[in-house]
Amino acid sequence: MTSSRRDFLRSLGIGAAAGAAVSWPMGKIPAAYAFEPTRATQPDGLVRLDSNENAYGPFPKVADAIRAATGMVNRYPFRKYDAVTERIASFHQVKPEQVLFACGSTEILRVAACAFPGDGRQLIQGWPTFEAIQDYAKSVGLQVVSVPLSKNFAHDLDGILARVGPSTGLVYICNPNNPTATLTPRKDLESFIGKLPATTTVLIDEAYHHYVGQSEVYASFIDRPLDDERVIVIRTFSKVYGLAGLRLGYAVASPKIIEKMRTFLTQDSLNAIVAEVVAVALDDTDGVKKSVKRNRDDHQEFRNSAMLRMMMPIDSHANFVMMDTQHPAEEVIQHFRKHNVLIGRHFPPMDTYIRVSLGTPAQMHSFWQTWDLLPWSKKFMHH
Repeated sequence: MTSSRRDFLRSLGIGAAAGAAVSWPMGKIPAAYAFEPTRATQPDGLVRLDSNENAYGPFPKVADAIRAATGMVNRYPFRKYDAVTERIASFHQVKPEQVLFACGSTEILRVAACAFPGDGRQLIQGWPTFEAIQDYAKSVGLQVVSVPLSKNFAHDLDGILARVGPSTGLVYICNPNNPTATLTPRKDLESFIGKLPATTTVLIDEAYHHYVGQSEVYASFIDRPLDDERVIVIRTFSKVYGLAGLRLGYAVASPKIIEKMRTFLTQDSLNAIVAEVVAVALDDTDGVKKSVKRNRDDHQEFRNSAMLRMMMPIDSHANFVMMDTQHPAEEVIQHFRKHNVLIGRHFPPMDTYIRVSLGTPAQMHSFWQTWDLLPWSKKFMHH
């Protein structure tokens, strides 16, 4: 049975309200959420804490724009391409020829893997990290070299540099990193980039940029660019803006780099609804601030709950948390799945770590209820 347009609009209203082997060292729901739907009222009965989505959905102004845009879905949005490009460029105070948008930042990763293979057809990345680019690289015949993260779960830049040669086409740096939500210091990245061969391009994935906040060790390569045309920076509307389902991401780089990437871009990859809401989302600085603050509060609540159970999560700079369960991750994941709670997949070689996306208070209540059902959870305090 298909939903009617009225049902679809109603659902929008509800939503708006609401590698390398390595050895590693190492209550009550607030009244404000009384109307948060329980998992029993969800279509599939699942609590989704597995994909680092914004659990609260788009900002109210953006949700209004989405509703207004539904009348445009029968039209191809190609006439909006220039407007979207120019709006993103204006937001970042760069030239339109420095911007390339795509169907999610994941498509930008595919495009980069195709555009910058290098003479040796090699991609180097930290590990574990977001896997999409390595999958795309392998699909076009690139060799993928994965360098284990440091003991602090940052990118081991010296280790990566030791594997880079004149034939290395692309280095991928996810910062903050997924799945660990950790930072690699800006000054270290600048030094690293300066040592790369002239033929090597570095792609810095800033999908979780907004959640970092003020930090002595972090600065965006869009907000504070280097005078180096080898650097590509990517962002997404999927995280802080809550638009993962509408699929829009973009790259900011030199015009020469952007034109090289454009060759591999999927044609007609812009959807009609997101074309209408880009400007609204970018302009809603108050919505961003509230979303970031809510994430910070949710993170602190998660950390408090974890520490009550004598657990110490990795310090997070994103909208998800990773922590060591001291038990096989697959067993923990399946335990949660059996209780209709989805958490992140297994990330080898972090074989006892789980990744948990931050959800609403009601969803996190379900998470901790399910955690406390683990047969060894009460003994965990004595480990």
